[in-house]
This record gives sequence, C-alpha cells and structure tokens, in this order.
Amino acid sequence: MELTVDCKKRPEGSKTKALRRSGLIPAVLYGHNGSESVALTVDAKTVQQLLKDGSINNTLIQLNIPDLPWNGKTLLREVQTHPWKGFTYHLSFFSISTQDSVEVEVPLHFVGEAVGVKIDGGILEPILSELEVRCKPDSIPESIEIDVSSLHLGESLHVNQLILPEGVTAIGEKERVVVSIASPRVETEAQSEETEEVEE
Repeated sequence: MELTVDCKKRPEGSKTKALRRSGLIPAVLYGHNGSESVALTVDAKTVQQLLKDGSINNTLIQLNIPDLPWNGKTLLREVQTHPWKGFTYHLSFFSISTQDSVEVEVPLHFVGEAVGVKIDGGILEPILSELEVRCKPDSIPESIEIDVSSLHLGESLHVNQLILPEGVTAIGEKERVVVSIASPRVETEAQSEETEEVEE
C-alpha cells in the first residue's frame, strides 16, 4: 500500500498549540538530506485519514512538500498522541528515497486450521502479531501469511521456519517462537466441583 500526503513547511517561530487550534498537526521529516530535519505541518483531517488507512513503520507514504520543494517516499516512524485526551499532536516521517533497504514491521496473518486444534482440541496461541523485516522500499508487504495447518499439539513455529516473500528478510533472533499449539486448558478443581454440584 502507498499513500500520498501533502505537507507544508512550518513557519519559523510558529507555536504548536496555535497550529493545532487552526487544524494543523506539527510534523518533522528526517533523512531526506543527511542529518538535516525539516519542520512541517499536516492538515488534521489528512492525519486522521492517514492513521486510518496506514500504519506506523509499515505503510509507504509519498510525501509532497511544494514549498520546500521536496517530494519523496517516506515511512511514518512515530505518532505522538495526548496521554489521556487521545488526539494526535505530532508526526515523524523518515525519507527512504535514497535507501537501498528499509527495516519495517509487518503484521502477521495466520491462515488454515492446525491439526493440533482440529483433531486434538488444542489452542492456537500466536506469540508474535508482527515481524520486523528488511526489504527494498518498494517491496514492503502489507502483511505476511503464515499457514498453521500442519502444526500438531505441542508444536511451535519459529521465525527461521517462516516462508517470507522474495527479497524480505527477518531481523532479530531467528529462534523466536511465532505461534504454538497449546494443550487444552484443564478445568480447575473448583470449577469441577461446581459442575458436580449442579449435576446433583
């Protein structure tokens, strides 16, 4: 997925609270020119739609800044929200236009019915919900499907056993458990006693 966001350069000396009151969300762009960063503003409605359609450190965003001028592909690296009011008050974008590869977090999608669940009544227990990977900027997968059909009771699937899309490499510990099939939970003695009393 790729989204397009139009930004404006933030006027020098502008107050962030005043910007938010006028419907603009402060933002910053990193990585487009060495260590230089640029202060920006994004329309609040655009931010709302961006957060609805995209996700942090995963969705490719075409950032347009007419008054810089600069256009390029970025990742949304950070979203700061008010601790109790919940509204967004700052965004951070990172340019990947000049990067050969990027590190992103991709959601995991489990498909199929495990043998250990279907036959033995086990419980599917996902340990990871997303996986950090390295890939080319134009090859970021929206999600990674993991087929759990062959897993039996007591078995686990590790990162190094995953079949990843071409050009996508997992980052971090290869022995991490991604998903496992756990034994059915046994009723506690108290629950068993309650059941027996009801039956009597």
